[in-house]
Formats: sequence, structure tokens, C-alpha cells
Amino acid sequence: MIRNLFFTLLASLFIPRFASAQTVPGQVDVCVYGGTSGGVIAAYTAKKMGKSVLLIEPGRHLGGMSSGGLGRTDIGNKYAITGLALDFYRRIGQHYGTFEQWIFEPHVAENIFKDYVSRASLPVLYAHRIVSAAKNGNGYLQEITLENSENPAAGTNRKVKAKMFIDATYEGDLMARAGVSYTVGREANSVYKETFNGVQLMHGHQFPDGIDPYRTPGNPESGLLWGISPAELAPAGSGDDKEQAYNFRICLTSDPSNQIPITRPERYDSTRYELLVRLFAAQPNKRKLDDYFIWTPMPNKKTDINNRGGFSTDMIGMNYRWPDGTYAERDRIFQDHVDYTRGLLYFYISDPRVPGELQQEVRKWGYPKDEYQDTGGWSPQLYVREARRMNGEYVMTQRHCEGKEVVPDEVGMAAYQMDSHNIQRLVVNGMVRNEGNVEEPVPSPFPIAYRSIIPKAAECKNLLVPVALSASHIAYGSIRMEPVFMVLGQSAAVAAVLAIDKKQPVQQVDVKALKASLKADPLADGSLPETLVDNEQKDQVRITGNWATDLRENGRYGPSVLLHPGKDAPAGSVRFTPDLARNGRYQVYFYYPRIKNASSALPISVYDGNTTKTVTLRQQDVVIEGQTSGGWVGLGTFTLPKGRKSYIEISARDADGIIAADAVLFVPER
Repeated sequence: MIRNLFFTLLASLFIPRFASAQTVPGQVDVCVYGGTSGGVIAAYTAKKMGKSVLLIEPGRHLGGMSSGGLGRTDIGNKYAITGLALDFYRRIGQHYGTFEQWIFEPHVAENIFKDYVSRASLPVLYAHRIVSAAKNGNGYLQEITLENSENPAAGTNRKVKAKMFIDATYEGDLMARAGVSYTVGREANSVYKETFNGVQLMHGHQFPDGIDPYRTPGNPESGLLWGISPAELAPAGSGDDKEQAYNFRICLTSDPSNQIPITRPERYDSTRYELLVRLFAAQPNKRKLDDYFIWTPMPNKKTDINNRGGFSTDMIGMNYRWPDGTYAERDRIFQDHVDYTRGLLYFYISDPRVPGELQQEVRKWGYPKDEYQDTGGWSPQLYVREARRMNGEYVMTQRHCEGKEVVPDEVGMAAYQMDSHNIQRLVVNGMVRNEGNVEEPVPSPFPIAYRSIIPKAAECKNLLVPVALSASHIAYGSIRMEPVFMVLGQSAAVAAVLAIDKKQPVQQVDVKALKASLKADPLADGSLPETLVDNEQKDQVRITGNWATDLRENGRYGPSVLLHPGKDAPAGSVRFTPDLARNGRYQVYFYYPRIKNASSALPISVYDGNTTKTVTLRQQDVVIEGQTSGGWVGLGTFTLPKGRKSYIEISARDADGIIAADAVLFVPER
């Protein structure tokens, strides 16, 4: 069942090239279900490691949210992003002429995912979705049955057999059909001894006091305005089966030559936005787009628009049936979100109750002609922030996010805040209140357990789940970021290959061997890995002078950064000495965290084993884009000797402000 007639007609005009029944293998070593960012990276990795692979995507696009509008990458700390995930953002950077790029247009991301597929000669089966899975008596998944996503009534089902399966969907659809246990919704705080799980009535993305919830203000008998639940507010920290809100990350353009006009949707209903009118009245001093949206500029006059405030792009409370819903139910929920969001934009440009300043601003924008060309400039990917979560061998919880418990079997890291969007819109003390929002920082990047991406052995022995992984609701809120899914997808693929080679279940994979493989071949192509020296690597860092270790600076790389007070203290230096694997040409980068009261100039010495060159970075020349306030700055390309015979030294001499020494990177020329 296709999502709607509009998309069906457009899709018939822009059908992507996908493998036919004759070219798609029916039996492979590794079957990856879900062409999300994590799925593409998993399939690419397994194929580059010499296995036969099939990537199955129920839709017609690769990349999930990474190509579906989420161009403002949620990171937290770039130290957590490694391997092919980092390679993806480097390739984005190459497109835009930078070293790394964390903000980007949707089509640029999808083209890079397609390029991974092309370079690996990876077969992809589009427009097919799972209907059943069969296991043998020993707990091994044998085969899955697929139907045509766009014409299931045709009865052209096909089966795929594999030695190993990877479920890379946001929903965990393969996992569920394989009989693996899972959780939907949020646990009570008492389940894992947490404090930010369950019902949370907080201030973030909230209505101001005094907004009346009733159709006729002050009259409960008149009924509630659209979008408000009649449910009672449950006790704080109690659990339920509700999901945090979904939305579309909206890509618009202000370029008139590239615009498709915002027009009235077929099922437009202005009564859905009555609460927004009351919000305008309650906030007479808020008349900017950023007061009602996170309106992030993207390259080439485009946007990544996200939810902000009490009433925005999140369709709160309308997605509860998505995780376990039938495909028909999901189609309905998807279309409801399309109608709501396109209707919201139309409301802003057309309704006379919208403040004039806001209306004029939104009227400058339109849907982009050069994005989502098969769906009229509208993203085909709903932002499914959370759906099913596996009950795996191990559950990641708030304690891991806070660094109070550290797992020994790390196969990736997370660094974003513990984040949940609102889950309900209720009446509390006679006023409208959103419930469920949580935004709590994590102190440092934290490791994710291998055991959290595998099922219990009694449930399935040849399945890995790097996206709908095993975590509590609030821990998943930190982990559920696109670059982390790519990291975990790569780890899952390496684990699948090791399990095949050793003829063992995924529960018996040697995690040390898995980590060694990732370290030795992070790009899965046999190329020489880059060399990182972080200030935490004490045996490769020499400190002189008055430097302090700072664990709080938001722009830092990794767990900490070294800070020198500058002009108010004796000069000092920090020397980073790499242990290079071979002689050769290296591009050298310094990680520059943009900090308060920083020195206007920073002299950095590069010693190549024979001579020293000094490069001075000036704060005014350093441009850092994206979510974090730190980034790599190039120092140049140098011929460096093998071993520990060269170094980079950061000096505090002549500083007129604070100096930061964080990390250096040596990238071999390829």
C-alpha cells in the first residue's frame, strides 16, 4: 500500500534504477535489511570484507534521515565518530571543499550513499519489505519473505536466505518478525534505577503559563482543541507505551529559481493550528522564525527545519501505533504527518491570524526543485526518532550515559545529550502542557556495548541490530544519532563476517578481534589508517608550563582539553608526538575548540624530524560550522618519518588570551 496517491504518481515518473529479480541474489552471506545510513555502511563493510551481500530497502532512497532532511548533524562530540561514519562526513566535506562537513543538502548525502553502493558493486533491492521470517530449531534465522512495498497485492513475494542478517531499520521490523523480544515506549525510572526516564513534565519546548486548552476558552464542555489529549498526567517517572514525537526535517529554499510554491494541501484543516494562534497571542514579543522553529541554514540557500517551542513541527501524540502498526497503519500515520506539516507551512503563509512579520518571512521560502525529485520536493523519510528497542544481551541505560558504568565490550561511542522530544500534550492545572521532553547533558563520550546490538542467544543466533538496539528510552535518546548508527552498522558488519568465518553465533564473536579489525582497517579498504594523538594519550603528550585539564568545555575533542591561561601565566607548551606507521606525506590537522576569551593568535610548530615550521592560527580566520564549536584546522602537508620522530607543539608564548591544546591528526595521502 503506497503512502498516498500524490507520491504514487510522482514515483511512477522517477523510478530509481534497482536490481531486478534476475540480478538480486536469493542467497547471500550477509543480508542487510534497511537502507538507512547504518544499513548502507553495514552492507558496504561486509561486501568490502569479501562476503556476498544484499541490501534491502523498503522505500526508494538510501540514507534514512541522513539523506531525508537531517542535514544539521547531531554529534555531541566528534571524538565519538570513527571509521566509515567519519569517512562519510569527510566525503561530504570534499563535495563542499572542506576537510569535514556536518551540514549538508539531502541529495548530496544520498549521492554519497549511492557511491558507497557503486564502489562496492553492492546489489540493492528497493521497494521490498519484510512480511515474515523463518528460524530453524537451533535458533538461526534461515530466510525472510519480502513483498513489493508499492504493490503488495501483486503477490510477487520473494525469499532471501543468508548466513547472517543485520536489521538496520529504525523500527526493528526484521528483529520483531524473527521473534526477538523488544520494548516499545519508556520504562519507569524504577526499572533501571534512572531519573530521566518515564513521565517528565519539564520546561523544554513548553507552552508559557496561561494558555487555555478548550475550544471555547474557560469552558471544558466545549471540548479540547486539536492535538490535546484528554489523558490525566501520570506520576513523574512512571512508564508507558507511548513514543516521543516524530516530524519531518523540512528542506526549503529561498532561491526563487529553485522553488516549488507552498500551496494548500488537499486535506488542509486550519483548526489544527488553533493552539498556535493562542501561542502567538501569549508571546507578543516573539516574532522571529527561530522563536517557532529551529531554522538552520544549509548550503545553497536551503534549510533543515526542526521543532522548537510549544507548538511546531512535532506532531505530538499522533505516532503511538507506528512501532507495531501494520504497513497500512504506518501509511496513514505518515500521511497524517505530511498533511500536518505541509498544512503548518501553508497556515503560516496564508492565515490572517499569523503575525505579519512571521508570515512575510515564511513567504520567502518554497520547496526545492532539486531535492526529492520523485516526491515533489518533499522528504519521503519521516523522522522516526524511536520505535521498537531490542531486549538484547545487554541494556544500555542512563548510568552508561553519565559515565557511572562503563562497558568492556565497546564497539562504538555516543556523545549526544540524553534527548527525548515531547510525548503527550495534556491539560495540567487548567493549562496546556507538553510532557516528555528531556535534554540532559552527558559528561563525556561513552562506549556502547557489543552485547547491546545482539539478541539473547535463546532468541536468535545470527542477527545483529545496530539501530533498534538494546537501550532504555532515555539512553537511546543519547545513542540514536545518525553518525552513531553508521559506526554501529560497521561494527555489526565486521561481527557478522567474523561469525561466518568462525562458524559461530554472534554471541560468541571475539570482541577484541572485532575491535582490532576496526582499528587496523577503519575504512574497510586496506588503506593506511590516520593517526590521532589526543591530549589524553599521556605517553605521546609532553606538557610544560601551567596547563589545566578541562572536562567541561563544550567545544573539546574527546574527554578533555588542556587549557593555558595565556598572558596571565608563564609561557608553556604541549607537544604531541605521533607514532607513524611509515614514512610518507601526511596532511596535519589541529583540533581548534572555539572557547571564550581565547588568544587571538596561536603559534604551532611542526617538526618533521629535520626542520621546524611554525604555523600561526588566527582566531578570526577559523570558521567552524555545524553543531559543535570545535573543528579540524589544516596546518599543511608534510613529509614525516616513521615512528616517533616528528611532533606538533602548541605554544602559549605571546598569548593574549586562553590557549587550548586538544588533539592533532595525521592523515596519510592516499
